[in-house]
Amino acid sequence: MAYTKIHAITATVDKAVAYICNPEKTDESIYISSYACAPETAAIDFKYTLDHCRENSPNKAYHLIQAFAPGEVSFDEAHQIGKELADKVLEGKYSYVVTTHIDKGHVHNHIIFCAADNMEHNKYHDCKQSYYRIRKLSDELCSEHNLSVIIPGGERGKKYNEWQSDKNGTAWKTQIRKDINAAIKASSTYEEFLLLMRAKGYEIKGEAFGEDAPKFISFRPLGKDRFVRGSVKSLGREYTKERIKERIELKRERKAVIPKRDYADKRLIDTSDEKLQNSPGLQRWAAVENLKIAAQAYNEVGSIKELEQKIAATATTGKEAKQTVRKLENRMKDLAEIIKYTEQYKANKSYNIAYKKSKNPDAYFRKHESQIILYGGARRMLEQAGIHLKGLNIDKLKAEYRELTAQKKELTATYKNCDKELKSLNRKLENLNQYLGRTEPPKNVQEQPDRNNNPAR
Repeated sequence: MAYTKIHAITATVDKAVAYICNPEKTDESIYISSYACAPETAAIDFKYTLDHCRENSPNKAYHLIQAFAPGEVSFDEAHQIGKELADKVLEGKYSYVVTTHIDKGHVHNHIIFCAADNMEHNKYHDCKQSYYRIRKLSDELCSEHNLSVIIPGGERGKKYNEWQSDKNGTAWKTQIRKDINAAIKASSTYEEFLLLMRAKGYEIKGEAFGEDAPKFISFRPLGKDRFVRGSVKSLGREYTKERIKERIELKRERKAVIPKRDYADKRLIDTSDEKLQNSPGLQRWAAVENLKIAAQAYNEVGSIKELEQKIAATATTGKEAKQTVRKLENRMKDLAEIIKYTEQYKANKSYNIAYKKSKNPDAYFRKHESQIILYGGARRMLEQAGIHLKGLNIDKLKAEYRELTAQKKELTATYKNCDKELKSLNRKLENLNQYLGRTEPPKNVQEQPDRNNNPAR
């Protein structure tokens, strides 16, 4: 498994990059990679992008750490996972440096990326949602590399001792949440909820509503010295008194609505179950339910042969869309880097010309060192990419990038719809095969996860 955390860098980007690139920690700089910048001049590259940014945030870069369990991953694989994580999180828009530190008991990756993207020069939005996305992508990569995965929960990231306490059920805030959830489930009104909580031994204050009422409801468990507020900061947004009342009312509304039965995605009931075998009434009920499930499947898909053909066609469409998205992402990443270096090359070319013509080149270089370094680095990277420097058209490159973005969006929607449809179609096929007693159903053609064809999300 891999633990992740991220924090902003508001100063000394050069020192932060120097730390993560320490040769003693990276096996003599073997485990250092970068995108759209050079590790040696990353701080200068970042500053160039930030200077074009319209937002006035103090954040200059972000430092993302991905730590693996001891002994679970090799140095090479850890570094590869770090690069894949950076590409998936940043989508080829932000310059970054990724390194793998091997000097501790556990291998861990450091990713430092510019706070502004290279395309629109917008700042990276660091929030809970973006952190959960990082954690989700890290877990997916661990799963693809056959590493253990942290079981996801709906709460904020915790320190290890907090996480362990929650796992064992010993954290008393966690117990309060569990008791509140159980009371909500058993209550029909807000007043019943309060009675149930008091019956569990809780002392409650601030439960009233109105202008003069306290802002927060507070709970004190039996045997504890202090109250815990039902606030977003303390227990979470689901445990304010307004939200508790709303959850109870929504539960009551859902009970009042009788939904129309849809058997499309239901599984056949196993009639060999011991409970059904001992109850003729349950057997009749199961037989009727299974008939409805099979009948709806037949009505929607026609014959089994037609269903199998549709599954095969949908699987092929989805796989081709995924492969195309992966190719588009690779092209977009390369193109974004070319655009960044093209802008850098054009913006600083005049400084290089003036430097060559200067009567005192040393003094000119000291004054415009950053611009001259950026020009040289950009020119070198463009030449390595086989780009002809004469006739560089930044507008044409950006137009191509926008077109690729639109294609990716359309194809991503296609393969996600195909994945969703495949699950439904395969469920129908499974039900029909089971209902008709086909002991050797056709091979499930739903495509298996393929990390080589799994686009960034």
